[in-house]
Amino acid sequence: MQSEELIRRLAACAEPVRRLPHPIWRAATWFMLSLAYAAGLVFAIGLRPDFSAQVTEPRFVIEIAAALLTSMMAAAAAFCSTCPGRPLWERLAPFPFLIAWLATLGEGCWRDWSLLGPQGLSVEPEFGCFWKIVASSAAPAILILVMVRRGAPIAPYLTTCLATLAAASLSAAAMLLFHRQESSVMVLVWQFGSVIALSGVAALFGRRLLYWRTVNLGPVDDERNSHC
Repeated sequence: MQSEELIRRLAACAEPVRRLPHPIWRAATWFMLSLAYAAGLVFAIGLRPDFSAQVTEPRFVIEIAAALLTSMMAAAAAFCSTCPGRPLWERLAPFPFLIAWLATLGEGCWRDWSLLGPQGLSVEPEFGCFWKIVASSAAPAILILVMVRRGAPIAPYLTTCLATLAAASLSAAAMLLFHRQESSVMVLVWQFGSVIALSGVAALFGRRLLYWRTVNLGPVDDERNSHC
């Protein structure tokens, strides 16, 4: 289709649209709603038995903060990625916090190794942790995917990955409050690993989850333009 023909059809029949709010405002809306959901989940399940002792540990506080900031920045990056013309560096916003989260877990693994030796890095099967993250992140994931679909899916794989990362990171932060893990390596493998795995798998379905919605303008008859 020639550009002149496209312009003529849009001018004749295109309906007005309402501009979406700024992506940061949409990300903030999603984060506050999802944070309320996570808080309700923690309240319903109850805090972990050793929470009062853990909250005095700087590493534990930093770990939760890094997970929450990863979620917040991943959501902002996901919404920004659906706005054509925005800087590409915005899509990398969550990765410094993701690295900080990984660093806190790595420091915990080193400490466990120093105190317990090889036994401190033993990994036991705990598939229930993976499914808890899947279940608890389902509602925030659905919400953010519905919200980002209103934008332009110019990078569907990356957007889906970032959206899933935001939901799964928030779920992992909530799990740190009510699910007790015995060692840092278990958290690294079953919680952090689950977040990365879910984000990667979801990205594979980006094209199916986020797609361009096309409108059939059809042929335009100049004599009937007044009816459009």
